[in-house]
Amino acid sequence: MKLKNLVVVVLLLSMPSFALGQDVRREIHFPDLPNGRTLKCDLHMHTVFSDGQVWPTLRVDEAWREGLDAISITDHIEHQPFKRDIPTAHNRPYEMAQGLAREKSILLIRGAEVTRETPPGHFNAIFLQDVNPLDTKDFYEVFEQAHRQNAFVTWNHPGWQGPERGRWGQEQTTLYERKWMHAIEICNENEYYAEAHGWALEKNLVLVGYSDIHSPSYDHLSRTVENHRTLTLILARDKTVESLREALEAGRTAVWYRNQLIGREPELAALFAACVQIRPPHARSSRDVCAEVVNVSELDIELESTGSARPAKIRLPARSTSLVRFEQPGEDAQKVDLEYRATNFVTAPDRRLEVRLAVPF
Repeated sequence: MKLKNLVVVVLLLSMPSFALGQDVRREIHFPDLPNGRTLKCDLHMHTVFSDGQVWPTLRVDEAWREGLDAISITDHIEHQPFKRDIPTAHNRPYEMAQGLAREKSILLIRGAEVTRETPPGHFNAIFLQDVNPLDTKDFYEVFEQAHRQNAFVTWNHPGWQGPERGRWGQEQTTLYERKWMHAIEICNENEYYAEAHGWALEKNLVLVGYSDIHSPSYDHLSRTVENHRTLTLILARDKTVESLREALEAGRTAVWYRNQLIGREPELAALFAACVQIRPPHARSSRDVCAEVVNVSELDIELESTGSARPAKIRLPARSTSLVRFEQPGEDAQKVDLEYRATNFVTAPDRRLEVRLAVPF
């Protein structure tokens, strides 16, 4: 009897959590802002319906376990190496995944990847109603069809085959002038394209970065500050597809890439203010004060002084509270704003976010 009980216990322990009626989600910690939600989004991924290695529903399971709020399955339109076994059906990934996405409260956006030689490259079209009209040989006809469906189009991974092939060409100029291209994927998986980042800023295109994942994901098991799924934080008013789209079109985005946030200054400044909290000092001496500084984000935030503020450098580990010694400003001071640069908040290829630490004395 004891042996039988032991076998039952071992079997229960070896069963995956979903088999026990329980699933576990590992949250991604970037706080909501006072006026809305910080949605964690990966809008570039693949399944067996193009050259991925997983079924569409698994992408939803992965997204939920890994703390995502929204995904788009963007299988290649032109590149389908498994079509002898899985016939071409451009809309099936979305159709198969939407029920589970609804059950798990994952926003699922219909999309596809236009896959041409580089140059001109690959492009994602999302918020589609029907992928099939985009399956046409003429390059510009594809984007006209996407435009008719009011799609949001991103130029994917410009430099994935090197800077020369990833140059801004006549095709990009035409799409841009016709307002048929709206964003550039400046980060893709483990690559950052500084030149493309500059183009996006120059031409006021939306900054995004995604995983472009093809294989199964185990990010919830192996995530670190440097090694994680590349994704985009979209600063939306609420968690709906409509609100997400409005924020994306308005450019309220920040790319989480390795131990960095990359975006425009207003969005990064708002996120920094929400991520870092400084508590009143609890210990004083004639020379300095000791205060707790809380970092609620997934980043190890790196700060360096831009003036006379001390310490010259501060490192705030992710999801942690740090004791920091600041110089004593004087007996009568009630609050001091100390000037720093957040070196892993990237506002341009050669610029970092300037911040003020308000230390309440």
